Amino acid sequence: MGKVIVIVHLTLDGVMQAPGHPDEDPRDGFQHGGWANRGQDPAMQEVMGAHMSSAWSLLAGRTTYERFADYWPKQEPNPFTEALNRVQKYVASTTLTEPLPWQNSTLLKGDAADAVARLKEEVEENLVVFGGGVLVRSLMPRDLVDEYVLLTHPLVLGSGRRLFPDSGSTLSTFHLADSTTTDTGVIITTYQPPKT
Repeated sequence: MGKVIVIVHLTLDGVMQAPGHPDEDPRDGFQHGGWANRGQDPAMQEVMGAHMSSAWSLLAGRTTYERFADYWPKQEPNPFTEALNRVQKYVASTTLTEPLPWQNSTLLKGDAADAVARLKEEVEENLVVFGGGVLVRSLMPRDLVDEYVLLTHPLVLGSGRRLFPDSGSTLSTFHLADSTTTDTGVIITTYQPPKT
């Protein structure tokens, strides 16, 4: 059985929205897109590469999938693009229909948490989520996330969508499995949530 591993860039105030570029995710009037670019460091690529070098598949919600499918296949050849094009992609969505446009993509129909719970039982490889706030928050109540790899940037935005919502979360203590600090001050931590 594979693990669900969530890899996400965060600010000190917990914002995960639109770390990559200015127009990545303007929902709710968010105007700080691209905030993670100033903290890029080779150590981050090593962390990503470590999770993409063993047996893994991409798990994404609709928003992340559509943005990735529109961006990555159009990039110049590089290891990250090649890995994403090659890997199996599972997409949780109630609005997308098959066939999906990006090679090696499979639509998970119905309730996302139910579909991911079944998928975890069926596959051996890890299911890696990059970002995917809506999807991740749907998996949390069912304890379907096995690891959170958090890249916490020394930055406060004051607004934006957060990994852990302001309401509905319960008291939880996580186990710190690994940590490192980059030269740009980004702290990369791997946390394992409590199992019920």
